[in-house]
Amino acid sequence: MTAAKICIVGAGAIGGYLAVRLARAGNQVSVIARGAQLAAIRSRGLTLIGADGERETATGITATDTLSDLGHQDIIIIAVKAHQLEPVVEKLPRLFHSETIVVPMQNGIPYWYFQRHGGPCDGYTVSTVDPEGRIARTIDPQRVIGCVVYPATTVQQPGVIKHIEGNRFPIGELDGRETARVTRLSAVFTAAGLKSPVLDNIRSEIWLKLWGNLSFNPISALTHATLADICRFPLGRELASAMMTEAQAIANRLGITFRLPLEKRIAGAEKVGHHKTSMLQDLEAGRAIEIDALLGSVIELGKITCTPTPHLDAIYACVKLLSHATLERNACVRALEVQGIVAPIVPEARPAPEFAAALGAAA
Repeated sequence: MTAAKICIVGAGAIGGYLAVRLARAGNQVSVIARGAQLAAIRSRGLTLIGADGERETATGITATDTLSDLGHQDIIIIAVKAHQLEPVVEKLPRLFHSETIVVPMQNGIPYWYFQRHGGPCDGYTVSTVDPEGRIARTIDPQRVIGCVVYPATTVQQPGVIKHIEGNRFPIGELDGRETARVTRLSAVFTAAGLKSPVLDNIRSEIWLKLWGNLSFNPISALTHATLADICRFPLGRELASAMMTEAQAIANRLGITFRLPLEKRIAGAEKVGHHKTSMLQDLEAGRAIEIDALLGSVIELGKITCTPTPHLDAIYACVKLLSHATLERNACVRALEVQGIVAPIVPEARPAPEFAAALGAAA
């Protein structure tokens, strides 16, 4: 298989991880970056620290902050966050040749969700993530291959990516067909040491990941709790379960079924341990958070499917307010670690004897 020309738009935690893997596999990789990350890549390449502590560096990566510096590409991976996508799409067509494929890697409900969908909502624009339909108009849906990102990575310092766990990037054509190009993309990823199965329903996989993200991320942002904290605290687990139940009802009305039961999905998050979600990390760093892609878009789908979302609505309002307040003040929010504090035990509620008697009589 010949090497591919690959442009990665956004060389952060996931984009940087992919850049090192794909470059070391022999592909011609370029990245769009900025600031300290751009300077670091230009001066010393990109270094990836594996989960086992092993370091590998890719020095042949072309780094720029200007799309027009690059020629036509075979594969364009868009690794910026959902709220950063619209500003970068205008110049993307300059990188296209007749067979260029575009692989958006945003969390949450993607802008392309109803493109090549085939259902009653075919062609519907998810306005929460693409308010003016600009993204959908700029990127021909025939170029798009869906992808779900599972690895956990962080930018340890400019030019250095830390891989925490996971290497799965399931992909799929939007209409579910197994084409030559999606098979080739899978082979390119696999040759770079990634797991990239081709799925016949990429939207189901999107919902499976989103199912946890739409609950655990905003709860953690509001409470500064880790995944293990949320899952092991009875009220946290109950709230996450209620949000996931509402989301599952929406997905079911869109023809999506989940291959895992809800409790198993929560158990999987608990096993990750005391990990801060990406939304909490962004909040603590004073960055904009992905609340619209992860939760606002789901609420929008709830409205078009006539599905009640009281828990989702309440948490969304709280996190939107939190985000607004911090960005208005140009502030970040961090929890201070204090030794010796023990989480309270929430007692099980029992009706008072007089109410129990009255309820029994009414029954």
